[in-house]
Amino acid sequence: MSEEKNLAQEQGECQEAQSESINFDALNGENAKILELEAQINELTDKYYRANADFENLRKRVEKEKADIASYANEKFARDLLPVIDAMLMGANSQTSDEFSAKLKEGIDLTLNEFKKCFEKHGISEIDTSGEFDPNVHNAVMRVDSDTHQSGQIVQVMQRGYTINGRVLRPAMVSIAN
Repeated sequence: MSEEKNLAQEQGECQEAQSESINFDALNGENAKILELEAQINELTDKYYRANADFENLRKRVEKEKADIASYANEKFARDLLPVIDAMLMGANSQTSDEFSAKLKEGIDLTLNEFKKCFEKHGISEIDTSGEFDPNVHNAVMRVDSDTHQSGQIVQVMQRGYTINGRVLRPAMVSIAN
């Protein structure tokens, strides 16, 4: 009887071993499927993060472009006003000999001051023309010999230049010392 018991026990162990090997095969297939799904999840997660980053970059770029458009919206209008300012400056710098001309010059000066305030309010400022020549904001139209200025320094301003919010609206036309 003990032999039968041993035989039955061995057959049971053999069946368990077969079922375990079957289970291992099934588990290996399931593990492969799990690994494949995890790889897909990782790939989709990576795509999601990249798409989200692309969207954020696009949003920031659009916001910057909107801010630039708002900041420089008056640029064309201001550029169109510059010849008017130039003409008024010529009138303000002219010599007056009679009372009427003096009153007219006074009115031009007041108008120029109002233009200057309006320009400042909208981020438009005059380019500094004292000191060294800067090719980023100055346009050298001629070189002159000068005893009072060092080489490369601005000697004379032919036309004033302006910037709008730090961007050159019109460079200043200057002559520089040799």
